[in-house]
Amino acid sequence: MTNLQTLLQTSAVSHGHLCPRQVLGVRMGLLGGLWLGIPLPQANKRLLTFVETNGCGSDGIGVATGCQVGRRTMHVLDYGKLAATFIDTDTERAIRITPRLSGRQRAAFYAPEATTSWEAQLLGYQRMPDIELLTVQEVALNFSLEKWLSKPGLRVICANCGEEIMNEREVWHDGELVCRPCAGERYYEITQDLEQDNQKKWIKA
Repeated sequence: MTNLQTLLQTSAVSHGHLCPRQVLGVRMGLLGGLWLGIPLPQANKRLLTFVETNGCGSDGIGVATGCQVGRRTMHVLDYGKLAATFIDTDTERAIRITPRLSGRQRAAFYAPEATTSWEAQLLGYQRMPDIELLTVQEVALNFSLEKWLSKPGLRVICANCGEEIMNEREVWHDGELVCRPCAGERYYEITQDLEQDNQKKWIKA
């Protein structure tokens, strides 16, 4: 297992600097792997991580675990919480880890040389025992892990917009298989079809 300081250096390079939440993320990732008995950072896709916010902590978790959005081993839920659930896809055991609220105050005890609270957190979070820094809960998933993981190569075409849907994320809506945006889960509204404009310009040229 890669040691803490090496992981923090890696996180600092990829993130552009090192901050307290990155330290928390790395510590959370390492503890998740420890509880599940999975060597980290992983080289395969056994560990799946659901992070409950984007930002610095998520980068730390990714460095510690080897989980990545692009490899479908990290999924971001925007709950605004620095929390993460680590799932062993072999056993379906799931562990949710969050920082203790008392950690901010306790950090100064472990970093007496710090001159600011930010510096105390940066240093203290690296030195505090897991039991003082983090909480661990065993949780049960309320969805089918097999369905979520899906199978490689499965694709369908949305009956409404004609776009391709991967990983079995299509839904039945009014008797047709459609993508989630066309079923009403859209986070955007199309204001202009630029593709049509581009085609018109190409034809004129």
